Amino acid sequence: MTIKVKICGITTFEDALAAAEAGADLLGFNFYKRSPRYLSPEAALAICSKLRETLDTRCPVLVGVFVNEGVGAISTITNQVGLNFAQLSGDESSDMLRELRGIGFKAIRPANVAMAVEDAAYFSPHFPSDERAPSLLLDAYHPKLYGGTGEQASVEVARTVQAQVPRLMLAGGLTPENVGERVSAIQPWGVDVASGVEPAEQPGIKDRAKMEAFITAARKAFANG
Repeated sequence: MTIKVKICGITTFEDALAAAEAGADLLGFNFYKRSPRYLSPEAALAICSKLRETLDTRCPVLVGVFVNEGVGAISTITNQVGLNFAQLSGDESSDMLRELRGIGFKAIRPANVAMAVEDAAYFSPHFPSDERAPSLLLDAYHPKLYGGTGEQASVEVARTVQAQVPRLMLAGGLTPENVGERVSAIQPWGVDVASGVEPAEQPGIKDRAKMEAFITAARKAFANG
């Protein structure tokens, strides 16, 4: 087993292909309209269709990122684009995961260990059974923002969640320079990155060399335990 890597906030086919060629296991497409990495369903469909045509069975797992959307909208976009999973990054309930019937997983941003324990227990009845998806995605706490803060969850919080879930994906402030240290300390099932593999001041545009360096560092640290 090796660590899974998700490159999130993909906005172009060129970046999607570069991420796949660099070895990304999952690609994320952001449907939150207030995000600088927002992509319309039509644009995402064009990228994903071309990617599947180009890579066939080598195509990474495709994930839609949603914030406080209804189940109907999530299901419609997921089916339209041909996504494998939906990441719920807002204030969604466990019932929403149940209604999504196994294609949804929750991103959490607990402020402390006690909240982390509560969140993991609350969402656990509806963790995806499909092992291509994380059970939970852990992002850094922020009182107002739904991820993308560039901040990190504490190691204590991450280890607490890791002990409670089968497959933890770690997000928040990861870069090619620090992902190895975080993976060594926590040994998560997967890691998620967006801004950490982008040029400064260009959200949504990926840097191929940074993606390659990120994936290499994460896998080396995971292999070394």
